[in-house]
Order: sequence, then C-alpha cells, then structure tokens
Amino acid sequence: MKKKKWWLVPLIGILILLGIGGKLVIDKQKETEKLQEEMVKIVKSEEAKQEFQEVCKNLDSRAFTSGGLIQTYKIDYTTMRHNPMGGINVVLIINNDEELTIEYTLNKSNGKLEAGGINYSLLANSTFCLSFIMIFLQ
Repeated sequence: MKKKKWWLVPLIGILILLGIGGKLVIDKQKETEKLQEEMVKIVKSEEAKQEFQEVCKNLDSRAFTSGGLIQTYKIDYTTMRHNPMGGINVVLIINNDEELTIEYTLNKSNGKLEAGGINYSLLANSTFCLSFIMIFLQ
C-alpha cells in the first residue's frame, strides 16, 4: 500500500499564495517608485522653478537681492510626497538653513502649476514677520 502525501497539497497552496503576495508587493513598490520619479520630474521643471521663486518673492519682496532675507532656496527631495488631496507636497530650505523652511502643495490648476496651502517653520514665520515689520517701519 502506498502512503498518500496529502501534506503536499497545503504546502503547494501556501507557496502559491506567497508567490502571489510577493508579486503584489513588488508591483506596488514599482508603482510607488514610478510616482516618485514623476513627482521629481515635475518639481525639477522650469515651470516649478518659476513658481518657487514667485512664492519666495511673495514672502519677501526683496528675495534674491542683496537686501532680501531669502537669498537662496533648495528643494528637500527626501520629504517630497504625493498629497492625498492632489498635488505634491514640497519643502523648500531657505538660505541652506534646515530650520528655515517653507512647505507647500504644488498643484496643477488649468494646466498651470500653482502653490497651494503654505506652512512655515517656526523660525521662518518669525523671520518673515520681523522682515515685514522692518519694511513697514522704513
């Protein structure tokens, strides 16, 4: 009499489920990487650069001049993420100071990139408030 190997059936089932699960995880990771690449491409575009400069000039009318508070900015690509409400959350580091940041949502509206809701770091908020007071007093 031959022994039947019934234990092989559940083992094969488990292996199939693990294979399907692994494929789903890999596909999700590839989709996330593709979305990240698309966001980086948009944020590095000339249109986005113009929007970043416009946001900085709205905060500091003397931005990028010798009398302005904002001299330079750089994009923090490590914190860039897709906003669930649409758009891309972008953090600008002002004057290479990690404590001086502006975070906002970059949206595409009517075919044009625009800044959405803006958050300032505590240092940025106090710095810009002081600059407005100084400009007002002059």
